[in-house]
Amino acid sequence: MPEFDFGPGLAAQGGRGSAGRGLRDALLGRLREQGFALLQPGQLDELCGLPPRWWEPALALWDDLPADPYLKDGGHYRRRRHGSLVHELQGAQAGLRQVAHRAHYQPLTYNALHGGMVRWLQPLDPRLYAMAAWTALLGGLGGLYAGLRPQPRWYVEAHQFRIDTTGGIGRPTPEGAHRDGVDFVAVLLAQRRGLRGGESRVFELQGARGVRFTLEQPGSALLMDDTRVIHETTPIQPDDGAACGCRDTLVLTWRAGGFLDPPGGPG
Repeated sequence: MPEFDFGPGLAAQGGRGSAGRGLRDALLGRLREQGFALLQPGQLDELCGLPPRWWEPALALWDDLPADPYLKDGGHYRRRRHGSLVHELQGAQAGLRQVAHRAHYQPLTYNALHGGMVRWLQPLDPRLYAMAAWTALLGGLGGLYAGLRPQPRWYVEAHQFRIDTTGGIGRPTPEGAHRDGVDFVAVLLAQRRGLRGGESRVFELQGARGVRFTLEQPGSALLMDDTRVIHETTPIQPDDGAACGCRDTLVLTWRAGGFLDPPGGPG
């Protein structure tokens, strides 16, 4: 049977998994076992039916991200855009649809630093939605997660981030180790240049075990069951000889039953 390497694992056997029907079944098994998996670019391409180096046409969109106006630590290291979609998984309406632009919200129970804030972020560029790879990526991952937790539909949020070292240091997760308050999360690396740091850390929600690794290859992805693990990324600094470094990611979340909204309804 084929064997697949899904990065470091919590168990003694590491992150490897095998299944008679291939990558998807092995990945589902790994996610059921430990709640997270690391996919290399070729694995993500195969899972979602993506062409090689599918992210490259979108890289220029990271150069046009506005500053995040909500950072409570006073930093200026984060730029971002945000969008929301619904993924219908059944019937004649099956597929992805973009919804009207809405605020991003997390309660304090999930985000101790920025929780409780109604954050109206700038919307994703329409050119991102228009990419064929966009539909394949979200459809493939949403279908995978439905294999773990069957749902008629997912409420999906997409966050396009650039963390840079203009001020000497950048913090991908200034809130520290956290959950996002959803069912599933995917962190996809678009590029990293001129930096050191940015180590990903994943810990059991109920338990003491954890792992650490670094997303280094563009097109690689960290998949997580947000109900079972917490995660963080360590700060980044400019690499030796680099004037400024940056780490560009696309963070996607899937939630059943509706979007996370503030008490009283959408902001």
